[in-house]
Amino acid sequence: MKNNIIWALLVTLLLAGCTEPKSRNLAELVNPFIGTEGPGNVYPGAQSPFGLVQLSPDSGQSGWYRISGYSYPDTTIAGFSHTHLSGTGAGDLYDISFMPAVAPYKIAKGELGLHSTFSHKNEQAHAGYYRVMLETYGINVELTATERCGVQKYTFPKNDSAMIALNLAKHMNWDYPMGSDIKIVDNQTIEGYRMSEGWAQDQRVYFVTKFSKPFNTSVVDTLYTKHKVAKYNNIKNHNASFFFTTEQGEAIEVRTAISPTSVASAHKNMAEIEGKDFETVRAEVEKKWNTQLSKIEVENPSTDRLTVFYTALYRTMLAPVLYNNMDKSYLGADYKVHEADFNNYSTFSLWDTYRAEHPLLTLMHPERTEDMVESMIVFAEQSGALPVWNMWAGETDMMIGYHSVPVIVEAYLKGIPMDTVRALNAMVKTANRDDYRAIGEYKKLGYIPAQTHGESVSITLEYAYDDYCIAKMAEKMGEKEIAETFYERGRFYKNLFNAETGFFQPKDTDGKWLKDFNPDTYTTHFTESNAWHYRFTVQQEPEALRDMFGGAKEFETALDDMFEYKVANNDSLPIFSTGMIGQYVQGNEPSHHFAYLYNYTENPGKMDKYLHTIMTQLYRNTPDGLCGNEDCGQMSAWYVFSAMGIYPQDPASMKYELGVPINPKTVMTMPNGNKFTVLAHGLTDETYNPKEIRLNGTKLERRYITFDELQSGATLEFFF
Repeated sequence: MKNNIIWALLVTLLLAGCTEPKSRNLAELVNPFIGTEGPGNVYPGAQSPFGLVQLSPDSGQSGWYRISGYSYPDTTIAGFSHTHLSGTGAGDLYDISFMPAVAPYKIAKGELGLHSTFSHKNEQAHAGYYRVMLETYGINVELTATERCGVQKYTFPKNDSAMIALNLAKHMNWDYPMGSDIKIVDNQTIEGYRMSEGWAQDQRVYFVTKFSKPFNTSVVDTLYTKHKVAKYNNIKNHNASFFFTTEQGEAIEVRTAISPTSVASAHKNMAEIEGKDFETVRAEVEKKWNTQLSKIEVENPSTDRLTVFYTALYRTMLAPVLYNNMDKSYLGADYKVHEADFNNYSTFSLWDTYRAEHPLLTLMHPERTEDMVESMIVFAEQSGALPVWNMWAGETDMMIGYHSVPVIVEAYLKGIPMDTVRALNAMVKTANRDDYRAIGEYKKLGYIPAQTHGESVSITLEYAYDDYCIAKMAEKMGEKEIAETFYERGRFYKNLFNAETGFFQPKDTDGKWLKDFNPDTYTTHFTESNAWHYRFTVQQEPEALRDMFGGAKEFETALDDMFEYKVANNDSLPIFSTGMIGQYVQGNEPSHHFAYLYNYTENPGKMDKYLHTIMTQLYRNTPDGLCGNEDCGQMSAWYVFSAMGIYPQDPASMKYELGVPINPKTVMTMPNGNKFTVLAHGLTDETYNPKEIRLNGTKLERRYITFDELQSGATLEFFF
């Protein structure tokens, strides 16, 4: 008892001594330019937490490194559009694009069109705010946003022909306009819509825009598309130009509300910014960001480390996005307008985000998670299946598995309210679509044969994890028969493990291994990867996986091999194999839990150098500081968890594997008011192997903590 009192006193004194002023503006610590160069594919513009509007600059040019509309090495800006994707591999959205200019206008042929040059010296951004000087025209542009509205502030030079252009015919990357309309309501108000397709099919964006100053004249151009693809021919799209007389330093605000359902709803959504000027909206969104970011208080003498952490935390709150109007009506997956009593969400990058993004949201945003789960359930009821990778009202069907399942199951196991009967029904129905991606063969044979479907090994392994999650929830609900069925399916991964090679390999319909197997080769049997990258994809049963390798020693050797083995043809690696350490790939999601599997060996400390290397070398406060696609928060959520020294290797296990923290002190305030504290005593860049770990003052003899321990307000201490 005496020792516990002394320990509590020491911790209290330590926490008091480390306390920093609470006046830190965390929104300004965020650097949205991290990851805008290279494979990160993120945008630097303004957004409210989980907002439908992502108001950001577009370079006006297509390309892999411009998937988000913006690439740091570019020197042009061709518009500021209201919708973007955060770090995906699909170039879509860029809706409702405005561009200010003064004569003479700089217009290029092709997709670039009206544009300006700019310099990063005259550009800045942080959470909720973006600014740039358009050098060609001498116009200063500032952006901010609410959940459904974007506010732009253009500060013009003196000019008799200042123009604000609206481009609804814009085409970039995968996105293509499929019809639009512009109506001039009065000399300060316009409204309309833009229909498009690309990754998202049948995407509908309705808008209303109000200028802070009446325009003198306007021109609306109707364009009839000519394209080599027949379906794009003769579609009527529109551009418009609005002309003003401006004095030197005069600012014009462009205030736009968008809606997924109608122009009338866009008008109603304008209430978010009614009567507020740019600075008021900016202050409000920065306050929202500070409230959310302050849920995790981090201390580190390195400003760069703080910036990397808070930028990562920020990016975990950009998606999923609110997909409804202020009155909660939304466009459903059946393309009907639905009235709801919950906030509907979309843009679920589930192959990525089930791993760490959603587990972080269950801790920080349980009320939003409740709505996200309901959004998935109603999506299933409207479309026939849970979302795989949905965006706006549609299903892109991108990537593999049915990873809505672990998101729902984890939320259920953590006590987040939901209609459990509807949830379980939706999961079972989704998992039993025999005509969908070889599920029928999977159920019959216990694996997907290589001749039946591409990516057969990856899909089998990911189905097995999802099925295990269904079993966990069914078991807790007392649905014994469902649980038994899906526990059996959850072990189908064993059917593709070749004990002779130590890899998961493709089989044919007769159960024979395909010939000429080479784990280094990127083949159609694996998703965005090779056999190395799926070698340890059994989150549900790490102990069983270890035993399949022959035991702890052999498992450790296999992990060593992965981190140490380098293939000879590094120059020909596919675009998704980035951030590589040997055959470990931090830039793509299947590898994300691999380092933590050292906890299932006799030398868990081996993971420390890899985790420290990843956090210090592959996440940096530079434009190229992300080693792979951000993927709607997953890359960043991995960092947030790992920086705290914990990681949800299996989100449905209710456990967090212990790794090694990167900051001396972290305090996460839980929704119940309790504080989870992580202290790293003696941590340096040279000393990062903990000699001892204590939980609430007691030495831990295990390398994990539980969800109950975390949310109870535990203190986790690492001694280096």
